[in-house]
Amino acid sequence: MKILNLYACLGGNRYKWDEVTDVEVTAVEWDQELAKMYQERFPNDTVIVGDAHQYLLDNYKEFDFIWSSPPCPTHSRARFWGFGVNGKNPVYPDMVLYQEILLLQHHFKGKYVVENVTPYYDPLILAHKRGRHLYWTNFNLPNVLSERKAQISTGTNEVKKLCEFHDYDFYSYKGNQRINKIARNLVDYEAGKTILETAVGIINRQVKNQLRMF
Repeated sequence: MKILNLYACLGGNRYKWDEVTDVEVTAVEWDQELAKMYQERFPNDTVIVGDAHQYLLDNYKEFDFIWSSPPCPTHSRARFWGFGVNGKNPVYPDMVLYQEILLLQHHFKGKYVVENVTPYYDPLILAHKRGRHLYWTNFNLPNVLSERKAQISTGTNEVKKLCEFHDYDFYSYKGNQRINKIARNLVDYEAGKTILETAVGIINRQVKNQLRMF
């Protein structure tokens, strides 16, 4: 299965995909340090340092399954609640999120997932809510994606706990982003596995049904 993994970060969603099916993954990440760490973690994947939004537009037809996790801060409740604190001003929500959903809804023939936080406003396009996240897909998702619970806290233990939860050493990151931000944004690998399993199951049933017709 050819998979496009956009805004790949450290591949939290991708971690267990090899347990589901044979995958050929292309990952796109703009942060060079994160891209290097992703490549070390998944040496068989093709890793591209670049603009995931443009890459999707140029290459979506080449894949069977697409996962996109566009930047979430301008949609988050935390950012909204923080307006006015320490002189912060409102910002426009980044509509890249909805551009990608609409592109995939109307033009992509495979299965897709667009993941983001639960926003401070009513979503402009209907989505599946699972835990703290929204998922826009063209297939139904199980009600429970993972039985694991992230023990997210603040302070000195936050990153340590997230290292244990995601089975990854975030302290090895030497780039310019905050380590706790990267750790918080990673998708639970069991949720990533469940979603791909669901998509693969649907695809396999569709193929079998088509074969029965001939």
